[in-house]
Amino acid sequence: MATTRIMPLHVGKGRTELQAICDIIDYVGNPQKTDYGRLITSYACDSRVADAEFMLAKRQYIAATGRVRGKDDVIAYHVRQSFKPGEITPEEANRLGVEFAKRFTKGKHAFIVCTHIDKAHIHNHIIWSAVNVECDRKFRNFWGSTKAVRRLNDTICIENGLSIVEHPKPHGKSYDKWLGDQAKPSHRELLRAAIDSALAQKPADLDELLKLLRDAGCEVSKRGKSYRLKLPGWENVARLDSLGEGYTMEDLLAILSGQKEHTPRKKPAVTADPPKVNLLVDIQAKLQAGKGAGYARWAKVFNLKQMAQTMNYLTEHNLLDYAVLAEKAAAATARHNELSAQIKAAEKRMAEIAVLRTHIVNYAKTREVYVAYRKAGYSKKFLAEHEADILLHKAAKNAFDDLGVKKLPTVKSLQAEYARFLEEKKKAYAEYRRSREEMRELLTAKANVDRLLNMEAEHDAEKEKDHDQR
Repeated sequence: MATTRIMPLHVGKGRTELQAICDIIDYVGNPQKTDYGRLITSYACDSRVADAEFMLAKRQYIAATGRVRGKDDVIAYHVRQSFKPGEITPEEANRLGVEFAKRFTKGKHAFIVCTHIDKAHIHNHIIWSAVNVECDRKFRNFWGSTKAVRRLNDTICIENGLSIVEHPKPHGKSYDKWLGDQAKPSHRELLRAAIDSALAQKPADLDELLKLLRDAGCEVSKRGKSYRLKLPGWENVARLDSLGEGYTMEDLLAILSGQKEHTPRKKPAVTADPPKVNLLVDIQAKLQAGKGAGYARWAKVFNLKQMAQTMNYLTEHNLLDYAVLAEKAAAATARHNELSAQIKAAEKRMAEIAVLRTHIVNYAKTREVYVAYRKAGYSKKFLAEHEADILLHKAAKNAFDDLGVKKLPTVKSLQAEYARFLEEKKKAYAEYRRSREEMRELLTAKANVDRLLNMEAEHDAEKEKDHDQR
């Protein structure tokens, strides 16, 4: 199903408010296009006088709020839906149009849905009042509304087993890319070809080469030490040195003197990319064709709304090639694990620093007591009198041995190291949260795709197992 952007309907030049809304409603409600009105559905209004009701709601809004706009005031909003030919009945299309309008406006605005059947593709015109049914608020178009409309439509379509647009956001291509191998050559490519042709005639020197170019229709001029060339039909000149390797002044002089062999530059051949499996096509085929046991079993486990969200995610993130989806999921998992290991290493070192710092402080505080204890010949009486300090000192020494500390660092240096690891951990943790969310989204999407694409294989395996058991 294709949808267009939200189009606000407001007063135009030379028309009154009533004329403006009447014109569009008369058009979308055309009896010849809506099976004589049978395919018109209204909500919170009468479709026969919806234009007047929308105007009345606007006046009630002004009376209640005192807010008045000029000629740019929006009376109603319009969205079009179109369906793949032969995929849906007019009645079903009308029902889905009503469902879209109710969900998008949250049931707070009066609307009419007119289903047109005059073309090969059945399509809806949905018009809702800018003023809500309570006449105290207005619908305001918002940034990103086109994306929101498309997401809701795709969700409704997938829930009802209908096709969605494969490439909803086409990116413009350059003329060359659109033409492919038949692309119009650039000015510099034509100049290089002209130089190739002139060099093929074996000119004796640079002057003769330039003369051959002029004879071929090329305009040759000099500015400072740089030569400039221009072919007929082109507005801008191109410097000789801008034509690339093999065509600079230094290269041409070497070729003319016989020091270098000229090799005409060939345009690299455009090789077509191997055909890719489009997940959107595959998934839609499964959803529409798989109405058997495998589909039913899958539908019990996975809510169709969840699959709709997955397909929206794949489309928005351009992950319609399964290999790309799998690669992205693996890369996101690897990055998440890498950040997790980095954070754990930082936390481990920070814990070591905290323990080491405590032992260094205890070691310094109890050093004099332990020296006295040693001078006393490790007297039991001295030990009994200073046991706590001596045990702390021994614990510190044992910790240094366990940590492999040869030379005690200063407490100041440990504090600086701790602060550095803490800062690194904070930075890594911010990215860690983002990577975790990205990994979860990718893995969830991949798991849903895997389950759906494999459901028939699972069903066949179960059938074979049941057959063997019999």
